[in-house]
Amino acid sequence: MALASSAMMQIHSPLLQTHQVGIRNKQRVILCNQMGIQYKLGEVGFHCRGVLSLQKGDKNGSFVVRAESGTVSADAPGPTSIAKNDKNNCNNKRARPGDENIRQEAARLHGNGTSHEFSAKYVPFCPGTKTDEEYSLDEIVYRSRSGCLLDVQHNMDALKRYDGKYWRNLFDSRVGKTTWPYGSGVWSKKEWVLPEIDNDHIVSAFEGNSNLFWAERYGKEILGMNDLWVKHCGISHTGSFKDLGMTVLVSQVNRLRKMNRPLMGVGCASTGDTSAALSAYCAAAGIPAIVFLPANKISIAQLVQPIANGALVLSLDTDFDGCMRLIREVTAELPIYLANSLNSLRLEGQKTAAIEILQQFDWEVPDWVIVPGGNLGNIYAFYKGFQMCKELGLVDRVPRLVCAQAANANPLYLHYKSGWKDFKAMKASATFASAIQIGDPVSIDRAVFALQSCDGIVEEATEEELMDAAAQADLKGMFICPHTGVALAALVKLRSKGVIGLNDRTVVVSTAHGLKFTQSKIDYHSHKIPDMKCQYANPPLQVKADFGSVMDVLKKKLAPL
Repeated sequence: MALASSAMMQIHSPLLQTHQVGIRNKQRVILCNQMGIQYKLGEVGFHCRGVLSLQKGDKNGSFVVRAESGTVSADAPGPTSIAKNDKNNCNNKRARPGDENIRQEAARLHGNGTSHEFSAKYVPFCPGTKTDEEYSLDEIVYRSRSGCLLDVQHNMDALKRYDGKYWRNLFDSRVGKTTWPYGSGVWSKKEWVLPEIDNDHIVSAFEGNSNLFWAERYGKEILGMNDLWVKHCGISHTGSFKDLGMTVLVSQVNRLRKMNRPLMGVGCASTGDTSAALSAYCAAAGIPAIVFLPANKISIAQLVQPIANGALVLSLDTDFDGCMRLIREVTAELPIYLANSLNSLRLEGQKTAAIEILQQFDWEVPDWVIVPGGNLGNIYAFYKGFQMCKELGLVDRVPRLVCAQAANANPLYLHYKSGWKDFKAMKASATFASAIQIGDPVSIDRAVFALQSCDGIVEEATEEELMDAAAQADLKGMFICPHTGVALAALVKLRSKGVIGLNDRTVVVSTAHGLKFTQSKIDYHSHKIPDMKCQYANPPLQVKADFGSVMDVLKKKLAPL
């Protein structure tokens, strides 16, 4: 909007006197709250409880009015900048000086992005048990004094000062932007993730914002469903959902290193995807990564990622559970930060995928969400994301969750079928869904709590069922990983039992990209998997290189459209 050559603007504060800011010729004013939201002049009142400051903006003569602390009313429109006139908004000039990067631009416009209003801390994960035990997120601690897992607890009273409409508008306003760090699907929910971290300490590849697509043919032709969706978390920086959690964890480690904490690096035990994500984000931050992998149990595509990103890779003659035991012993002796989902920081990033699903459905809640489960942190993360949205008024309910396990590594399924009686760890057998080949999951207590809280279900899939489901999905236009095959096979079973209805809106979470698991697809379509029919295999046909032979095959194989 065009501004007068000389004007006065009032900023109203219920606790402070009315502030007047002069607007001189060729200057502009940006109204900006603590979370970086900017408002157009003349379009909305800027109501702020707290401390206001006026600071010089860019070299074009702008000013920024900031709420250094306090709250802002929830009836504001989405963020926007204020230009001298509308014509300037439509040109192709860079929005920032050429010698300024997006981190510097964010610091100039919004300060360091740390919150004086919102906070989070570690507390023991002991549902139903009262305790005063708590830890700062800057402490390096993974379990409570009694041995319980920890959980990140947000100051919900502070978050509830804003209504659901405010949070929906805020999160929606950040989608698709390149503003640091809110262009990330994780950091666009920063206030719900790590509200106190300096924006300059964040390590992000603008992960998240992954595709939620309508699986039309698969749903209709295989299941008779018209509202089946796949949340493709594998469309991400390193090809799996692990990026969502690793950006949070490595950002916090980066913060600790800036605080001169004596950390040698970050370590993890992995079945493949965790190591890939950790290595990439550590490489981006210049932090050493140490990876423990079970020898000969992950795909070449997964193995090459940490190697390419410069991680110290130890291939150990054991399974994932053995690697996990070793990394826990090592991190107890050396100043190496543990990156496995025993560390609850990762789950703060992973929960944002649940919030994204709600956003992508325009804040409507699906009936079912099916999540593959191995170490079981992700099923709790999805529950936590949905539950926060319900508690803070963005939605009115939580969907029912299904945890899908491979039959060769199904301790949660057996626990569920026993009526949640005493949990028993198992020795996991080999499965094509190698990332969930875990017999002693760290997050068993979290998973049970999540499923019991939302009337959830656990289902399993055999090797043949998961590979057939993956092949059928691929034949309908997808290209999925074996773990997503587990989830789809579980869906087939639940549909056949009538548990999931014909018209139920159902989301299957695809946790990794199919390109990471091409060998299993090659073996399937080549009929090279022992004791498996591979009934949906589509091997190439060997044909003589002459016109008649080619035409004979085409006439035989192709039906008229």
